[in-house]
Amino acid sequence: QTHFLSLSLQAKMSRPVQARRLEGIDKNIWVEFVKLAATYSTVNLGQGFPDFPPPDFLKEAFVRALSGENHMLHQYTRAFGHPPLVKILAQFFGKLLGRDLDPMTNVMVTVGAYQALFCCFQAFVDDGDEVIIIEPFFDCYEPMVKMAGGMPVFVPLRPKAPKDGKLMSSADWQLDPAELASKFSERTKAIVLNSPNNPLGKVFSQGELEVIADLCVKHDVLCISDEVYEWLVYDGKEHIRIASLQGMWDRTVIIGSAGKTFSATGWKVGWTVGPNRLLQHLCTVHQNSVYHCATVAQEAVAQGFQRELKLYGKPESYFVQLPKELQQKRDWLVQSLDAVGMKPIIPEGTYFLVADISEFKSDVPDVPDSDEPYDSRFAKWMVKNKGLAAIPLSAFYCGAHKNNYNHFIRFCFAKEEATLKAANDILQKWKREKTNP
Repeated sequence: QTHFLSLSLQAKMSRPVQARRLEGIDKNIWVEFVKLAATYSTVNLGQGFPDFPPPDFLKEAFVRALSGENHMLHQYTRAFGHPPLVKILAQFFGKLLGRDLDPMTNVMVTVGAYQALFCCFQAFVDDGDEVIIIEPFFDCYEPMVKMAGGMPVFVPLRPKAPKDGKLMSSADWQLDPAELASKFSERTKAIVLNSPNNPLGKVFSQGELEVIADLCVKHDVLCISDEVYEWLVYDGKEHIRIASLQGMWDRTVIIGSAGKTFSATGWKVGWTVGPNRLLQHLCTVHQNSVYHCATVAQEAVAQGFQRELKLYGKPESYFVQLPKELQQKRDWLVQSLDAVGMKPIIPEGTYFLVADISEFKSDVPDVPDSDEPYDSRFAKWMVKNKGLAAIPLSAFYCGAHKNNYNHFIRFCFAKEEATLKAANDILQKWKREKTNP
């Protein structure tokens, strides 16, 4: 008995098991806020997914793929992308970029844009390489760069106050060209560009993209261009692809997402488009990690793109209809927030809208010397006490800058009318309580 006891004590592992690459990246804002929303919220405008269905033609394509004669759609397909999908993506993006794309070497399909990002950082970033990230940024960029052994270097979009008391627009948040230039050095391997930008909804202009492109060419730097919201631009704005600018095709990986394109985030189909000299390295990471993406989902997305290519630019195109619908939802939420004194920053694109909560500070007193940014405490208080879930903007900044932009929260407006109406009801009731305490 004693002998067994001492053996079992010896058998317990005492050596550290965590790989060094995981140090300091175990915290994740989504885990915490998704749990809070599930526990307390009656209206969730936190996470970025639509609560309305994908278009009928896409669901029908999925059903056909699932229950049709071709039983091979239940088996593995080509590792780097189902042939019908890479073929139509090459045609579609070839048209948009004005170049001939080879479906076998210029396109790789991934498990959502998230895996595409992971492949990029793993394929290109070595120990000590610097990667420039524009703040505010989609939060996974930082841990993914660190996990690859790289050093994230942050440069912020800086807000310029609009004239005559107008509401601020995401276009009022701009890079300082001199500050951006100062971040480039011989250690810079890549810059991550996200336009339209999550969380701000900023759509980078031709001039802004040219500044970035010139620096990439001058310093021989890669551009990882996260364009998942490419179809979601409003007010007649145009999404410009940085790969189409001079000198950029050769050094850019474009990342796209069927989840955002067709309102089907749970299908997890994404892609990368770029020159073979870059994509071949993504293929190496892909074949040694995920290897393969769901065949049926790829088949359905291929059919969705085939339809959209035929209808490109026509009123019945989903890529024309969806931004129209979302622009109405955006305007509705802008009005709703503005009416209660949460100052919205009008987004030019994406699912998201950032609002200034300064006027609500009396509801949630500041805690001096707290480690937690104010907007994070505010968002937690709001979900627990008002049943409304949103995400603090500080979650989209690096540790050192979290307190610079800590009086904003991000709302997702890609929701059913009933969801937005329920959010409005909460805000109106809150305002009444504030005016007549």
